[in-house]
Amino acid sequence: MGIISFLKNAGDRILRKADQKSEDRKTKKINKHIRSLGLRSSDITSTVIGDKVVLSGVVENEEERDKLVVAVGNVQGIAQVDEDLKILHPKWNTPEEKQFYTVQRGDSLSKIAEKVYGDANKYPFIFEANKPMLTHPDKIYPGQVLIIPPKEISGGKAA
Repeated sequence: MGIISFLKNAGDRILRKADQKSEDRKTKKINKHIRSLGLRSSDITSTVIGDKVVLSGVVENEEERDKLVVAVGNVQGIAQVDEDLKILHPKWNTPEEKQFYTVQRGDSLSKIAEKVYGDANKYPFIFEANKPMLTHPDKIYPGQVLIIPPKEISGGKAA
């Protein structure tokens, strides 16, 4: 996957002003954030360098990788996530099958589902793909990056 860009001034406010001075403190806060979401992190190493997080290690599948990347990238103060994660059990045939979407002003999960799947009623697939980062379908914000699962997973036809 490589380097993914995020809006630095949007996201969860887990890093305080005092944390900005120490990359070690930012790294500890990011690791705590990953654990708080229930995401597997025992085989993951995250290192913060300025406004970039570098993730390395081993994950079970693409879904786990994508959730880690989005959870870390959607933290205020983080502008990039560089991941070099080994996938033990690949689920999807090609990386192009899933995509990321940056929430725009006025978006809702149903509007996003209409754009990407052609069916607003498929918003629960987007919601489920972004749990535990999303706690409610109506709680999204501009600048947030979401995982959009492949059309096959949402019950649609492949593009």
